[in-house]
Amino acid sequence: MADDFNELLNQLHLDSTFVIGWSDGGIDGLLLAMRHPEKVRRLAITGANIWPDTTALEPQLFEMIIAGNDSLAKVLQTPEVKAQKKLLNLMAFNPHISTADLKNVKCPTLVIGGDNDVILPKHTMAIADAIPQSYLWILPNSGHSTLVVYKEMFNQVVGDFFKKPYRTLTGMAQLE
Repeated sequence: MADDFNELLNQLHLDSTFVIGWSDGGIDGLLLAMRHPEKVRRLAITGANIWPDTTALEPQLFEMIIAGNDSLAKVLQTPEVKAQKKLLNLMAFNPHISTADLKNVKCPTLVIGGDNDVILPKHTMAIADAIPQSYLWILPNSGHSTLVVYKEMFNQVVGDFFKKPYRTLTGMAQLE
């Protein structure tokens, strides 16, 4: 899908753009920034994971996804069942991005998650930690739908991120 987005940008004659992605859209944003770095000026992602297991996703939910996927294999394969199985397969078996791969994200990146997201906060923190120019924002009392639950604040913070220069705080500036 990231390659499809690259081709869409080519067809629209856009040499680069700001990218925001939620969940699988965040994964696609990461892949676009890694595979086509010239296309992504800034990247904001929320609720993205980089591998599918219980260290990335809430364990009980991940087990439910696996069980649901297994049970759908035994059901008559109607178009609706096939679509549901495709979605569950995506969540159960993808993506496969290593933290080392994330070093290839060269653009400033805002990594966002909810403190009660199905994507575990420690996984979200690991993503932010692996991207060379990243900010981390964990929203309190929020699940996977950070951009819905905190829509005004979310839009303000992401808008500011897209407008302001990236900066690293060091030394005494860290006390700001």
